[in-house]
Amino acid sequence: MFTKAAVLTALTAAAFAVAAPAQAEPVATTALPTANMEAVLKAAQIDPRRADDTQTPGAHDSVLLVEQALQAKGLLASTYVDGYFGTTTITAYSQYQKSLGYTGIDASGLPGKTSLEKLGEGRYTVTSPVSAGSRVTYHGVTLNTRTKAMLVAAEGIFGSSVSLTQGSYNPGGVDASAGTHDGGGAMDISVSSLSSASRTTLLKALRKVGFAAWLRTPAQGFAYHIHAMAISDPDLSSGAQHQTGDYYLGMNGLAGRGADDGPSVPKVTWEEYQRG
Repeated sequence: MFTKAAVLTALTAAAFAVAAPAQAEPVATTALPTANMEAVLKAAQIDPRRADDTQTPGAHDSVLLVEQALQAKGLLASTYVDGYFGTTTITAYSQYQKSLGYTGIDASGLPGKTSLEKLGEGRYTVTSPVSAGSRVTYHGVTLNTRTKAMLVAAEGIFGSSVSLTQGSYNPGGVDASAGTHDGGGAMDISVSSLSSASRTTLLKALRKVGFAAWLRTPAQGFAYHIHAMAISDPDLSSGAQHQTGDYYLGMNGLAGRGADDGPSVPKVTWEEYQRG
């Protein structure tokens, strides 16, 4: 026989059971694809300089995501949505940058982290971001923090500091530079006190850490110096972007696009060098 207390306890428990809300089924979420910024930057430098439509290895999927996003904004025809970051895609990306209010080197068509993320909202996420960093003074010229870190590493390999005659963000600086110093990642190094062997050793050190670097000579129309561009610097001017692309394609970075006349060193970016 149930006591009064037992009946009340049972009724209370039943009431709570009825009142308890049903647990909602978890909503399945689909992760967005990823666009690798390192790969996109590399393709944006190399692909426009190719004589054909060969794609930069490892960049297809990331470039395709960027091109699909540009197409969705009406900036790129479907014909060019192919994973090849050629001149048409550069132009489309530049138009997108300008739509965000960017001008000058910030609208060169070379993707930066902020514009790449804005373009990908709801479509992809950005991985392996690359930043030029802030502007600093080093050896008496203006560089950005990424370029300075690269040069410090190269000086460590070379075993001595260097003398810079021209840095970055120097629009209209030296006419013979053809605008390559207008943006970031650019510098000229004095070699007047270096032997031929030391010049080659310095070039190897610069290339090892991620510079496209060449010895410029009087025969080419220059006073002797080393001209160096930081590969994949997001602030590269258009001219510098072309030079880094030509470096990857085995050229000397000059208007005539002759064969590379520098020491043979594996071509890497600063980020790849840091990873070993």
